[in-house]
Amino acid sequence: MENLRKDYSHIKGWGIDADPENDPTYPMKPHRTDAEQSGYSWERPTQQPVDVEVLHSIERPNVSAVFGTAVPPSGLSGVIRRFAFKYSENSYLHWLPLILADRVNVVEGIIDDFKTGHVPNIFAEKGYNAEWKHDKIGLITKFAVAAALVAGVVVLLNKKDKDDYDGDDD
Repeated sequence: MENLRKDYSHIKGWGIDADPENDPTYPMKPHRTDAEQSGYSWERPTQQPVDVEVLHSIERPNVSAVFGTAVPPSGLSGVIRRFAFKYSENSYLHWLPLILADRVNVVEGIIDDFKTGHVPNIFAEKGYNAEWKHDKIGLITKFAVAAALVAGVVVLLNKKDKDDYDGDDD
């Protein structure tokens, strides 16, 4: 299959940086060389050994040279993260599951705390002390909205139970 060059001149701004004489980054990069055009323009750090599971974008050909290993993906949140990294970073199927995985991971952390006999101080860990000090109205509003939502769910669930009950004991 031959690689044909396509004409993108109809796209406004396409190829604006193709001419090195008209480089829009010139003031920021006064000592520019053409070596940047061929790939890495810096010495790549030594690759950190991969001894835990590291999730990386499908747009990247390799793992970053340096990465965090403190909390490798595990549990339900890890399953959700593995699913998310099967999709491109320009897809909602990448970012929305990652947000969900973060929320699931919080719940997993609370469960782990209880399993080890530690009762978490959620009020302090979520920063409510600072919020109470600096934004009392916002914190009260947040708790009022949460209470209203919980009350609404309870009312809906109780209404459904009453609708299911027809009153006959026979």
